[in-house]
Amino acid sequence: MAIDSTEMQLIKKARSGDDASFELLIQNCKTKAYNTALRFLRNEEDAMDALQESFIKIFRHLNQFKGDCKFDTWVYRIVVNTCHDILRKKHIHKTECINKFYKEGERTPDIIDPAPSPAAVLDTKETVGYVLDCLNKMNINHREVIILRDIQGFSYDEISEILNCSLGTVKSRINRARVLLREMMTEQKENECV
Repeated sequence: MAIDSTEMQLIKKARSGDDASFELLIQNCKTKAYNTALRFLRNEEDAMDALQESFIKIFRHLNQFKGDCKFDTWVYRIVVNTCHDILRKKHIHKTECINKFYKEGERTPDIIDPAPSPAAVLDTKETVGYVLDCLNKMNINHREVIILRDIQGFSYDEISEILNCSLGTVKSRINRARVLLREMMTEQKENECV
């Protein structure tokens, strides 16, 4: 979907250094961008960091926006990519911290079982948090399409543009992600009944 003329005027002004025009551009998509980051990162501070980092990237690279998609779609693509970067950095940092504990000759740390108690599982299942926990266990390709489609409400076409992949790929990922999520929830329910 192409960009409208009013939005293009704001982009031209923002490219020439008009901060007010840039603020107007991002104002319409700021809330949805934050919610998207929050769903990916599951931490308010990280989501705010991702949002700020994304808006800096958008401002610096505004001249690279071609106008072949809606401006907010371009923004959401940057937010999703920034979230991927943050998750990757966190994973690397976590791995480095764990490796410090396993230096040769040192005692290995006690590992606490992260599994919740049965009562906590039941409480969690009754909340939206349960679904988000299941999502967190999914691979990033499946998690991101569920977040974008079922939580954030983007259309298939918008998701295709945000993720820069074909419409068929989006539909396939969403279908597979929903099946996996259903299986995870069914498995949990069966485990509780045993």
